[in-house]
Amino acid sequence: MRWLALAFVLPGLLSCGGPGSAAVARQPVTHTITIEAVAFSPGELTVKAGDSIVWVNKDPFPHTVTSKASGFDSSTMQPDQSWTLTPSAPGEMSYVCTLHPNMKGKIRVQ
Repeated sequence: MRWLALAFVLPGLLSCGGPGSAAVARQPVTHTITIEAVAFSPGELTVKAGDSIVWVNKDPFPHTVTSKASGFDSSTMQPDQSWTLTPSAPGEMSYVCTLHPNMKGKIRVQ
């Protein structure tokens, strides 16, 4: 009898889909890029669409996070200010600080 009961219970426990099963939705993640020592850290980052990216200016002078190709611009961020972007579509976005063009970064959105 014990084996017979398991035969009826196990298929329901092992099921990964089908009617009545709920898919677990992925929760968005917040990623932080620090601006310090005239650099973006990390310089490259891969995220999922819907995740948020926060840039935090830890330098004692202003910076921007600007991508002409992807159409975003933080405007001037003063020391200790932050700026957030939440990309909604896959792709690759390169960006610079317009005040310090040697500062470059890249976001890959999956």
